[in-house]
Amino acid sequence: MARRLKERDPQAVAELYDRYGRMAFLLVYRIIGDIGAAEDTVQETFLKVWNSVDSYDPSRGALGRWILSVARNRAIDYVRSWEGRQVRGASAIQEWAQPATPPDFEKDVLNLDLRLAMRDAIRRLTPRQREILDLAYVEELTQTEMAERLSRPLGTVKTWVRGALQALRAEMAPYRQEA
Repeated sequence: MARRLKERDPQAVAELYDRYGRMAFLLVYRIIGDIGAAEDTVQETFLKVWNSVDSYDPSRGALGRWILSVARNRAIDYVRSWEGRQVRGASAIQEWAQPATPPDFEKDVLNLDLRLAMRDAIRRLTPRQREILDLAYVEELTQTEMAERLSRPLGTVKTWVRGALQALRAEMAPYRQEA
Protein backbone atom coordinates (compact mmCIF):
# COMPACT_ATOMS: atom_id res chain seq x y z
CA MET A 1 0.00 0.00 0.00
CA ALA A 2 2.84 2.41 0.87
CA ARG A 3 4.40 1.71 -2.53
CA ARG A 4 1.13 2.61 -4.23
CA LEU A 5 0.94 5.84 -2.24
CA LYS A 6 4.51 6.71 -3.23
CA GLU A 7 3.51 6.07 -6.84
CA ARG A 8 0.70 8.63 -6.29
CA ASP A 9 -2.14 6.13 -6.79
CA PRO A 10 -5.29 7.99 -5.66
CA GLN A 11 -7.12 4.68 -5.20
CA ALA A 12 -4.56 3.72 -2.52
CA VAL A 13 -5.44 6.72 -0.34
CA ALA A 14 -9.13 5.98 -0.85
CA GLU A 15 -8.56 2.40 0.33
CA LEU A 16 -6.57 3.65 3.32
CA TYR A 17 -9.36 6.04 4.21
CA ASP A 18 -11.91 3.21 3.99
CA ARG A 19 -9.73 1.08 6.26
CA TYR A 20 -8.50 3.66 8.79
CA GLY A 21 -10.84 6.66 8.46
CA ARG A 22 -13.24 5.60 11.23
CA MET A 23 -10.43 4.68 13.63
CA ALA A 24 -8.69 7.98 12.89
CA PHE A 25 -11.94 9.88 13.45
CA LEU A 26 -12.60 8.18 16.79
CA LEU A 27 -9.05 8.86 17.93
CA VAL A 28 -9.15 12.50 16.83
CA TYR A 29 -12.64 13.05 18.24
CA ARG A 30 -11.52 11.69 21.60
CA ILE A 31 -8.72 14.24 21.71
CA ILE A 32 -10.59 17.24 20.28
CA GLY A 33 -14.14 16.63 21.52
CA ASP A 34 -15.81 18.40 18.59
CA ILE A 35 -17.30 16.51 15.63
CA GLY A 36 -16.73 19.20 13.00
CA ALA A 37 -13.16 19.87 14.05
CA ALA A 38 -12.47 16.13 14.20
CA GLU A 39 -13.82 15.63 10.67
CA ASP A 40 -11.62 18.47 9.38
CA THR A 41 -8.60 17.09 11.21
CA VAL A 42 -9.11 13.62 9.73
CA GLN A 43 -9.25 15.14 6.24
CA GLU A 44 -6.03 17.01 7.00
CA THR A 45 -4.53 13.76 8.26
CA PHE A 46 -5.11 11.91 5.01
CA LEU A 47 -3.89 14.90 3.00
CA LYS A 48 -0.71 14.89 5.09
CA VAL A 49 -0.36 11.12 4.59
CA TRP A 50 -0.68 11.67 0.83
CA ASN A 51 1.84 14.51 0.80
CA SER A 52 4.30 13.00 3.30
CA VAL A 53 4.30 9.33 2.39
CA ASP A 54 8.04 9.54 1.66
CA SER A 55 8.62 10.11 5.40
CA TYR A 56 6.95 6.77 6.23
CA ASP A 57 9.56 4.21 7.32
CA PRO A 58 8.20 0.63 7.30
CA SER A 59 10.99 -0.48 9.66
CA ARG A 60 9.49 1.74 12.39
CA GLY A 61 6.02 0.21 12.28
CA ALA A 62 2.95 -0.66 10.25
CA LEU A 63 1.38 1.84 7.88
CA GLY A 64 -1.85 1.90 9.92
CA ARG A 65 0.01 2.87 13.09
CA TRP A 66 1.82 5.62 11.18
CA ILE A 67 -1.51 6.99 9.89
CA LEU A 68 -2.97 6.95 13.42
CA SER A 69 0.16 8.69 14.72
CA VAL A 70 -0.26 11.39 12.08
CA ALA A 71 -3.93 11.73 13.12
CA ARG A 72 -2.99 11.93 16.79
CA ASN A 73 -0.34 14.59 16.13
CA ARG A 74 -2.73 16.64 13.98
CA ALA A 75 -5.34 16.48 16.76
CA ILE A 76 -2.83 17.55 19.40
CA ASP A 77 -1.72 20.43 17.17
CA TYR A 78 -5.36 21.45 16.85
CA VAL A 79 -5.97 21.33 20.62
CA ARG A 80 -2.85 23.43 21.20
CA SER A 81 -3.96 25.97 18.61
CA TRP A 82 -6.04 29.01 19.49
CA GLU A 83 -9.09 27.57 17.73
CA GLY A 84 -8.67 24.29 19.54
CA ARG A 85 -8.57 25.97 22.93
CA GLN A 86 -11.96 27.45 22.13
CA VAL A 87 -13.54 24.02 21.71
CA ARG A 88 -15.26 22.93 24.89
CA GLY A 89 -14.79 19.43 26.25
CA ALA A 90 -11.40 18.66 24.74
CA SER A 91 -9.53 15.80 26.39
CA ALA A 92 -6.29 16.48 28.21
CA ILE A 93 -3.31 16.00 25.91
CA GLN A 94 -1.32 14.15 28.56
CA GLU A 95 -3.84 11.29 28.34
CA TRP A 96 -2.56 10.57 24.82
CA ALA A 97 1.09 9.64 25.24
CA GLN A 98 0.88 6.83 22.64
CA PRO A 99 -1.77 5.51 20.28
CA ALA A 100 -3.28 2.23 21.40
CA THR A 101 -1.25 -0.87 20.64
CA PRO A 102 -2.54 -2.96 17.73
CA PRO A 103 -3.80 -5.99 19.74
CA ASP A 104 -6.02 -3.78 21.92
CA PHE A 105 -6.86 -1.12 19.37
CA GLU A 106 -10.12 -2.60 18.09
CA LYS A 107 -11.31 -3.17 21.66
CA ASP A 108 -10.28 0.40 22.54
CA VAL A 109 -12.17 1.77 19.54
CA LEU A 110 -15.29 -0.16 20.57
CA ASN A 111 -14.92 1.15 24.12
CA LEU A 112 -14.45 4.64 22.71
CA ASP A 113 -17.61 4.21 20.64
CA LEU A 114 -19.47 3.28 23.81
CA ARG A 115 -18.01 6.26 25.70
CA LEU A 116 -19.05 8.59 22.87
CA ALA A 117 -22.56 7.11 22.98
CA MET A 118 -22.58 7.65 26.76
CA ARG A 119 -21.46 11.27 26.31
CA ASP A 120 -24.28 11.86 23.80
CA ALA A 121 -26.79 10.14 26.10
CA ILE A 122 -25.73 12.35 29.01
CA ARG A 123 -26.12 15.45 26.80
CA ARG A 124 -29.73 14.43 26.12
CA LEU A 125 -30.57 14.35 29.85
CA THR A 126 -32.16 17.36 31.51
CA PRO A 127 -29.85 19.84 33.25
CA ARG A 128 -31.07 18.61 36.66
CA GLN A 129 -30.37 14.98 35.72
CA ARG A 130 -26.86 15.89 34.52
CA GLU A 131 -26.24 17.87 37.71
CA ILE A 132 -27.36 14.97 39.94
CA LEU A 133 -25.20 12.45 38.08
CA ASP A 134 -22.26 14.86 38.21
CA LEU A 135 -22.62 15.21 41.96
CA ALA A 136 -22.92 11.45 42.41
CA TYR A 137 -20.27 10.17 40.02
CA VAL A 138 -17.84 13.03 39.44
CA GLU A 139 -17.83 14.67 42.85
CA GLU A 140 -18.63 11.32 44.48
CA LEU A 141 -21.08 12.82 46.97
CA THR A 142 -23.43 10.60 48.92
CA GLN A 143 -27.14 11.24 48.55
CA THR A 144 -27.13 12.83 51.99
CA GLU A 145 -24.31 15.19 50.96
CA MET A 146 -26.19 16.03 47.77
CA ALA A 147 -29.32 16.83 49.76
CA GLU A 148 -27.31 19.17 52.00
CA ARG A 149 -25.59 20.88 49.08
CA LEU A 150 -28.84 21.35 47.15
CA SER A 151 -30.87 22.23 50.25
CA ARG A 152 -33.44 19.61 49.32
CA PRO A 153 -34.98 16.74 51.31
CA LEU A 154 -33.13 13.44 51.09
CA GLY A 155 -36.18 11.72 49.58
CA THR A 156 -36.29 14.28 46.76
CA VAL A 157 -32.61 13.75 45.97
CA LYS A 158 -33.09 9.97 45.98
CA THR A 159 -35.97 10.37 43.52
CA TRP A 160 -33.86 12.62 41.30
CA VAL A 161 -30.94 10.15 41.31
CA ARG A 162 -33.23 7.23 40.48
CA GLY A 163 -34.90 9.24 37.69
CA ALA A 164 -31.56 10.35 36.22
CA LEU A 165 -30.24 6.77 36.22
CA GLN A 166 -33.45 5.48 34.62
CA ALA A 167 -33.27 8.15 31.93
CA LEU A 168 -29.61 7.35 31.25
CA ARG A 169 -30.37 3.61 31.13
CA ALA A 170 -33.15 4.30 28.59
CA GLU A 171 -30.81 6.41 26.45
CA MET A 172 -28.19 3.65 26.48
CA ALA A 173 -30.65 0.79 25.80
CA PRO A 174 -29.59 0.46 22.12
CA TYR A 175 -25.99 -0.16 23.24
CA ARG A 176 -26.67 -2.81 25.87
CA GLN A 177 -25.13 -6.20 25.19
CA GLU A 178 -27.15 -9.26 25.93
CA ALA A 179 -25.41 -11.47 28.50
